[in-house]
Amino acid sequence: MSLPDPMVPLGGASSPMRPLPKLIFASRWLQLPLYLGLIVAQAVYVVHFLVELLHLVEAAFGSEKALQALVASIGYKATTPVATLNETVIMLVVLALIDVVMISNLLIMVIVGGYETFVSRMDLRGHPDQPEWLSHVNASVLKVKLAMSIIGISSIHLLKTFINADNYTDKVLIAQTVIHIAFLLSAMAIAYTDRLMMAGTAKH
Repeated sequence: MSLPDPMVPLGGASSPMRPLPKLIFASRWLQLPLYLGLIVAQAVYVVHFLVELLHLVEAAFGSEKALQALVASIGYKATTPVATLNETVIMLVVLALIDVVMISNLLIMVIVGGYETFVSRMDLRGHPDQPEWLSHVNASVLKVKLAMSIIGISSIHLLKTFINADNYTDKVLIAQTVIHIAFLLSAMAIAYTDRLMMAGTAKH
């Protein structure tokens, strides 16, 4: 007859936490207002998206006021006043809308993934709407996904800048390109480091 392991609590129940570790562990809930604040920011982005979309539709139907609002929002400047909705303005507005969507996706990753990783489980296993990436999310995976999202957002910004290059100095164009390359190299370094860590874990 084997004796029970004295290090394992009887009945499989976990031992009660001491007051200080319990307080430290409970401090993770201090992050909750941060994630709720990001939800508010998400709502602001939704309102901004709808306003820009409404201006685009109104400008397409000939509204001069909506057209000027679009031109001002995208920072587009031409040698002659913009009297009608042209392809360049449409492209810049659509890129701005895509930019909002990508930032919104980034917010969702931070809110859902961060809460699941650092605060509390959501018990979404088996839910039909559970995001595919959430089933295997951890701090390392979340970090890589955020880095890739930032690269996507930076690419959109860089494309908008080059389409509207006449309104920027060479210094600004070079600076944005260098910053984008820095984001790309950082993401590659993060992914490579994560791969090395996973390989080391697998060996053990």
